[in-house]
Amino acid sequence: MSVRRDVWLHRFALLTAAATFPLLVAGGLVTSTGAGLAVPDWPTTFGYNMFLYPWSRMVGGIFYEHSHRLIGAVVGLLTLILSLWLWRKDPRPWLRWLGVGALGAVVAQGMLGGLRVVLVERTLAIIHAAVAQAFFALLVSVALFTSQEWTGAPQQMLAEEGRRLRGLCTLTTAVLYLQLVLGAMLRHTGAYLDAHVLVAALVSMHVLWLAVRILRTHAEQPTFVHPAVLLCALLILQLSLGLGAYLVQFTGFALTVTAFARVGLTTAHVVVGSLMLVTSVWLTLRAYRVLIFPEPAVGGSVVSEQVPL
Repeated sequence: MSVRRDVWLHRFALLTAAATFPLLVAGGLVTSTGAGLAVPDWPTTFGYNMFLYPWSRMVGGIFYEHSHRLIGAVVGLLTLILSLWLWRKDPRPWLRWLGVGALGAVVAQGMLGGLRVVLVERTLAIIHAAVAQAFFALLVSVALFTSQEWTGAPQQMLAEEGRRLRGLCTLTTAVLYLQLVLGAMLRHTGAYLDAHVLVAALVSMHVLWLAVRILRTHAEQPTFVHPAVLLCALLILQLSLGLGAYLVQFTGFALTVTAFARVGLTTAHVVVGSLMLVTSVWLTLRAYRVLIFPEPAVGGSVVSEQVPL
């Protein structure tokens, strides 16, 4: 089934996904600076309409928390437009409903953030952080689904190779998401450090295993090689940031660095983790996009199996 590509729809999907990235950065800054409750009311801001709060009063923790809300509102508006655009212009029912799901997710995310403030509930803050990562991955997926790569002809791969690659990509993505959830729990509670370190080792093993497999069996396919190399580069950066974050959060080394350095390290650690997740999701979706077929028997024929558009 061929799908007519809407170039502007794809560009807008990219814009929406890109706008979510600074929202994650702002959320990381809110947690790193302890500004989550700097604004005690919701959906208002100190009694003001959120969009009318004076810029002159956005200082200290209020700046981080209120900026996070404003960026969230922009992302919500972009997601609404994207959902309507998909519903009106894209012929694939599953993608139209995925757009509706993205809209529901951003609404739920806004409510989680607000209830976390109103109820002063730490568990909601953890759920809010976990949903944020899943939402970012969802928007990146929509951007891929509207791209020329997805609407064009799929690559071909032998069934055994294709299924192994799919399984390894899926497992790597799952472990990465688990690590981000554990990271959120650690940041909000100060507990689960041992689990976070253990899963970090598991993530490293999976990323390297995946990269080696791709370089050995699919080295001629840039659509797999490039994200695998990027994932390894992000892993190296993430491990370095993780070590730095550990030193400034849990050792006496914290006394020798500035508050700016502590906030920068911990926030960058969260952000790079998000980039690792969406890179792995992108790679996983590409693996499921390929056309797989069994190795033909002698004198036999090959029957193709194509992932539906």
